[in-house]
Amino acid sequence: MPAESTAVRRAVTGASIGNAVEWFDFAIYGFLATIIATNFFPRGEETAALLSVFAIFAAAFFVRPLGGLVFGPLGDRIGRQKVLAVVILLMSGATLVIGLLPTYESIGIAAPILLLVCRCLQGFSAGGEYGGGAVYLAEFAPDRRRGVIVTFMVWSGLLGFLLGSVTVTLLQALLPADAMESYGWRIPFLLAAPLGLIGLYIRLRLDDTPEFTELRREDNVARRPLRDAITTSWPSILQVFGLFLIFNVGYYVVFTFVPNYLIKPLGFGRTESFTSITLASLTALILTLPFAALSDRVGRRPMLIAGTALFVVFAYPLFLMITSGSLPAVLTAHCLLAAIEAVYISAAVTAGVELFATRVRYSGFSIGYNIAVAGFGGTTPYVLTWLTARTGNVMVPAFYLMAAAAVSLAAVLVMKETAGRSLSAVTADVPR
Repeated sequence: MPAESTAVRRAVTGASIGNAVEWFDFAIYGFLATIIATNFFPRGEETAALLSVFAIFAAAFFVRPLGGLVFGPLGDRIGRQKVLAVVILLMSGATLVIGLLPTYESIGIAAPILLLVCRCLQGFSAGGEYGGGAVYLAEFAPDRRRGVIVTFMVWSGLLGFLLGSVTVTLLQALLPADAMESYGWRIPFLLAAPLGLIGLYIRLRLDDTPEFTELRREDNVARRPLRDAITTSWPSILQVFGLFLIFNVGYYVVFTFVPNYLIKPLGFGRTESFTSITLASLTALILTLPFAALSDRVGRRPMLIAGTALFVVFAYPLFLMITSGSLPAVLTAHCLLAAIEAVYISAAVTAGVELFATRVRYSGFSIGYNIAVAGFGGTTPYVLTWLTARTGNVMVPAFYLMAAAAVSLAAVLVMKETAGRSLSAVTADVPR
């Protein structure tokens, strides 16, 4: 971004690197779900063990609203930068501990319980990460470039997923299967320590945003931001919830569910599965920022309408390709699903942040976003795995995607266009 100021570049770097670390930590759990199932649950029923792993994956998302309720108001009271430093420390610490946990064979039922505790700590910290990073970037960005700058949060999350995929793929290729299941799966989790320290160092050196600094200078910081956000901005919170329904369903279908779906029930090997998710992640990584730049030109609503409509129309035929048994068809369909998701996510985060006044922006966006994630993000792999096993219908994920897209499309159609509008023009009747 050569035309942007040094302050904006530093903000993008700090928020993006920290967020990439956060989502690397989250991603490797999803990519290693089948191996984790064999290490933390009794051997025997593979589907039951995998469902248990996804249930723990979902549990982390259920505590995310709690993290949002804690870190969102804290960010509106003491500043965005301080909170972002805390959340990356919590996330990386919890991920490191997962890499050190003893297995079910060693300590029995205590193993999955400890895994659950660590995942909940990850979810709690993530509840403050995404909203905080998006708000931080929005408040540094010039109006005409806000879409592409805020979407670095999305892009860096995709980068974290891609790095997690590449790491797991390399380990899978280099280590024998027995070694991968006994100790190799721990290596990505142990990488959380140095990556987290790098992210923490960068975030501690950041300044707070100009908009929050101005609020503090005017002594206009909200004293009860959570209450104020709920009482004055509840329509925007509901809009964010609807906006992020397909955002999360699509994200976790494409980047978490499909890699394991290829292994069971479709019968592909882990190498094919990891190759597919790597290509899909790379596709979304390449497309998201150009689409975000387009949203600065044509508006947020056209991109959001296009993304939801594409899911409604193409989810079924693309899953027909995935279930065809042909690896080239699988790779093509997976990448096309990632491309459709890129269309939608390129505008969604910016559109959500632009709905709130500065005094309650962190709180309001975090509430709507994290409730949507809790209900339709982490639960998606579990629900789809259970439904597919229960019904025997491998097309269930396509129907789920189509339904979520239809609901989000309805939410988008009632939203006003927010592109190009000054954030300072967004006001709320918030008591001082």
